[in-house]
This record gives sequence, structure tokens and C-alpha cells, in this order.
Amino acid sequence: MTPNVQSFFDDDTNTISYVVSDPATGACAIIDPVLNYDAAAARTATISADRVIDHVRREGLNCEWVLETHVHADHLSAAPYVQGKLGGKLAIGDHITITQSVFGEIFNAGPDLPRDGSQFDQLFHDGDSFPLGKMTARALHTPGHTPACMTYVIGDAAFVGDTMFMPDYGTARADFPGGDARILYRSIRKIFTLPGEARLFMCHDYLPEGRSEHRWETTVAEQKAANIHIHDGVSEDEFVTMREARDAQLGMPKLILPSIQVNIRAGYMPPAEDNGTVYLKLPVNIMGEPQTAPDGTRPGTQ
Repeated sequence: MTPNVQSFFDDDTNTISYVVSDPATGACAIIDPVLNYDAAAARTATISADRVIDHVRREGLNCEWVLETHVHADHLSAAPYVQGKLGGKLAIGDHITITQSVFGEIFNAGPDLPRDGSQFDQLFHDGDSFPLGKMTARALHTPGHTPACMTYVIGDAAFVGDTMFMPDYGTARADFPGGDARILYRSIRKIFTLPGEARLFMCHDYLPEGRSEHRWETTVAEQKAANIHIHDGVSEDEFVTMREARDAQLGMPKLILPSIQVNIRAGYMPPAEDNGTVYLKLPVNIMGEPQTAPDGTRPGTQ
């Protein structure tokens, strides 16, 4: 039950996409593919996604799933593009409906945005299993960063989305609409019930001070022993106090506004207007003022 895992790092967004395959059959799942987006020009490109697609074709793999761990706030999803090239079912957690409802209101989306998750082929409930070739994968609901966050357990590998980062960087923020630090703590402790040797794959790596190379693979045992925010011995109340104080100092991710309104649509753009052009909205003064750290600098976004 050891899948092959190939990672793809997107420099612009610090996002890692994955191709996870069953060695026995060549069936694969693609997790969190990235659509390149130039915010200044509002132009998209498929450079990152094409790297993933080329790998799948070169290795002769058969794409059965395109999986989203959650509605990302830091990059636009390339899931529809990847699915159009390689096939497979597009899936996310069933709590996507909550995220769609919340952000549908924020963006004043009309009836062109169904809030029932119907943009996806499959909505996973907590504990659902699904096949990947001859392997059986599981979908675990691990909210807190967002209501719809899922961890996908495939053999000895778990893809944890934004619940946590490498041990020297900590955990994800929990202050987006629908986020909750207390729930995030419980979700991470749920992941920690996996075997100690289970491989954990992060969705992002932001280089912490003192580290010069990006990393995105660790284990349950390493996280429990060394995660700077939530190692064994950190109580729920201690974590919530730390997380809420840190979140209060964070600015918004630079691509949150374009990302969310695309990703709640499963990576599809809003419908074109009567002139044939697609427009993304920028709701003003909705997401809060950027915060400043005590030393006057702008802290990171996680």
C-alpha cells in the first residue's frame, strides 16, 4: 500500500501539486493542480498544469481522479483544464456547499453560481473510501482552515492540504470566513491518529528563517514531535490562543479575491458577459484591512 508520489512545486504561489499513482495499475490521482495567474494583467497560463499533464502522459498513467483538498485562497485551480486533458472525476469535500454559500454572498454571485457543489463530479463525506486502481483511498474531513478541507489518505501517504505545514513552519491560519482555530486543532489531532510512519504531504511550503530549501514531505511522528505550533503536549486552548493572536497579524494572500471566486466554481471562470469577456470581481473593504506587526513590518499570510 505504498503509492508512487510525484510532486510539482509552483514558485509563484509556493504550492505543491501531486500525482499519486498505484504502482500495480498505473491509475493516478492529481491533487491540487495550479492555474498560473498574472494578477497585474489578469492573464492565465497553464505552465504548471502542463508539467503535471506531461508527467502523466510520459509515465503512461491513467487519471482516475482530480482531487481538491479545499477551496484555495492562494492560487487558481487548474482542475477543469487537467480534467479536460486527462479525464478523471473532479472531487472535493461535501462542505464545499458552505464555502459556496458564504463566498457567493461576498461576491454577490447570482444564479449562475449553484451553491450545491454540482460543479464537481464527486463530493466526499468524512470517511468515504474510493478506488485508485487496486488501492483503496479514504477522504477525511479536516476543517478549521476552511469548512471544506479534506485530507486524502492513499496507502501510506496522506495529503493534508492547508491544515499544517512542515514542522518548522507550523499550521495554517484559521481566520477566513468559516475558519475556526479550535476545529483546526481537532482536525490536526485527527490526522495524528494515523500511523507514525505515515507520510504527510503539504500543499505549501513557505521557507521559514534558517531553512534554504523547500520541503513538503514529513511524517506523522515528525509532526507530533516537532511541529512548532501543535506538537504533542500543546493543549487545545494553548493552540487556539496562539493561532488567533497570529492570525490577527496576517495580511490577506495576494490572490485571494481572484482565487476564491474561481475555485468555488471548481476552477471554472464566471460566465462571460454580453461582450464575450470574463470578469472577476474585487469586493472593496470586505476582507478587512491589512495588519501590521509590532515591529512595523508586514508579516506573512499563513
